[in-house]
Amino acid sequence: MPAPRTLFEKIWNDHVVWVEPDGPAVLYIDLHLIHEMTSPQAFAGLRRRNRPVRRPDRTVATVDHVIPTRDPNRISDPAVQEVLAAIRRNCAEFGIRLHEVGSEHQGIVHVIGPELGLTQPGMTIVCGDSHTSTHGAFGALAFGVGTSEVEHVLATQCLLQRRPKTFEVRVEGRLRPGVTAKDLILTLIARIGIGGATGHVFEYRGSTLRALSMEERMTICNMSIEAGARAGLVAPDDTTFAWLEGRPFAPRTFEAFRDLTTDEGATFDRSVSIDAGALEPMVTWGTNPSMGIPISGAIPADASEPALRYMDFRAGEPVLGHPIDVVFIGSCTNSRISDLRAAASALKGRKVKARVLVVPGSQQVKRQAEREGLDHIFREAGCEWREPGCSMCIAMNGDELREGQYCVSTSNRNFEGRQGKGGRTILASPLTAAASAVEGRVADPRKYL
Repeated sequence: MPAPRTLFEKIWNDHVVWVEPDGPAVLYIDLHLIHEMTSPQAFAGLRRRNRPVRRPDRTVATVDHVIPTRDPNRISDPAVQEVLAAIRRNCAEFGIRLHEVGSEHQGIVHVIGPELGLTQPGMTIVCGDSHTSTHGAFGALAFGVGTSEVEHVLATQCLLQRRPKTFEVRVEGRLRPGVTAKDLILTLIARIGIGGATGHVFEYRGSTLRALSMEERMTICNMSIEAGARAGLVAPDDTTFAWLEGRPFAPRTFEAFRDLTTDEGATFDRSVSIDAGALEPMVTWGTNPSMGIPISGAIPADASEPALRYMDFRAGEPVLGHPIDVVFIGSCTNSRISDLRAAASALKGRKVKARVLVVPGSQQVKRQAEREGLDHIFREAGCEWREPGCSMCIAMNGDELREGQYCVSTSNRNFEGRQGKGGRTILASPLTAAASAVEGRVADPRKYL
């Protein structure tokens, strides 16, 4: 009998084309997602070498990072115009499907891949974006790559990779009301640190994960990279198959994927356990995602002095109740329909006391939200209802903080200047963000259930 294998080992072994002793493996890539920011140099490299795209049918492009979300059809910045013109030229020349401005499926790359059914169990998926780990929610080995690697995959549909180690994250129990998938992943990162999983692939397991929706699983896998992991995985199950069924590129049957699970008796290189029932809503206080605390807690006594100076916080004080200027609900972490529903549930019938941007992750999400009347809830509360894009997560599209402003954000990174030069980011769930918008200060969402 073959030795028991983890989910990661099964996917990895099925995609290794060649491996040298003590060297990297040549790994076949099933799906290559590209966007406007990391692809121009890669296509330029193909032209220099007179190389075609090896598998344009396994390559899909969108525009998301630089798209203005107020009015994507009115772009005055010449640099942005050139970036968008470049991806149009490149996709047309090399025969790649592009979901650009005006397309019914344009949106954030890690939102449209799953909703189109392009993301499937057992796949290897890469993209020139670190949050490609999102797709691991479907039992796919998905990770970000650099520009030179984007070119390599375009040319060969393969990639040189060293085999990572495995890291089990076992979560048992039921999340309490007001505690979300975002709070779970922020708890993990706070516990093990931003380098705690370097060189590993997470596999999220346990009764809590089985009970989560696909969109909640995507939120968790999305932020795997923030703990240093190469990727994050959740084994596919009936929840996965039901979510994918009927989507444009999804398979007709899912029987072949039912064995994509870690075998009984398989071992992991590392393991950590979390009691879901003990968790609270989380907020960050510092300048990386590991600097997080329960909303009822206080900033640690040994907190980083540079982070405290940047955020203008003090050790020992709470973040709860701190005044804020802006709330951002969006990004590839939390811009799906369930995220918008959660935010709307706290905002309905109330008025906000801060500037609030609500940015759906795709045109499909936007249309669904409008069918459900969520846009009316947001507008009546005083929020700005925007077009799909990365928006204030990355602050390269006109949506940014002013120096010194505090933002409760549903995005994935709170680095210095990430949301605008001198801007101060507090990461939280959509529910916490919406509650904070109502109060104009960091708020406990459990009051708004």
